[in-house]
Amino acid sequence: MGATIWLTGLPSSGKSTLAAALAARLAGTHPVEVLDGDVVRRQLFPELGFSKDDRAENVRRTGLVARLLAGHGAIVITPVIAPYRAAREAVRKDHEAHGLRYLEVFVDAAPEVCATRDVKGLYARAKKGEITGLTGFDDPYETPIQPELHLRTDELSVETCVERMVALLDGTAR
Repeated sequence: MGATIWLTGLPSSGKSTLAAALAARLAGTHPVEVLDGDVVRRQLFPELGFSKDDRAENVRRTGLVARLLAGHGAIVITPVIAPYRAAREAVRKDHEAHGLRYLEVFVDAAPEVCATRDVKGLYARAKKGEITGLTGFDDPYETPIQPELHLRTDELSVETCVERMVALLDGTAR
């Protein structure tokens, strides 16, 4: 049976890194799909901007694709910021309505750490005023209240995070 493991967190918190590592770990044992937020937005939904409504719609659409893939037995890993709790909860409810598991993983790192990891330079550009609407900088990020897993990527290794996600998928997480 498929499932969606949704990695949510600030930009540069480690979502894509963990998604790639988890996918590599599961390869050969399960069908796996990674729906990277940047790729999905650019390739499937380029008409969506970064308003609150567009962000929520991006999450809804990504959640639908994830649910469809999970319904066919894939483990779907979605490293998508998804800044609003209500949008993430709607994806959860949609999965549950279809008898599918939705596992929310809060990929957490201090904003200062995220800024030092930022290969796209978004934090520096936001600080200079070149861009606005950066989640967690000048646009809100609503942290999960009860995620299935909370990973502090500024304190844990990638390997430890992957082990904890595998345990979550296997139902053996503490």
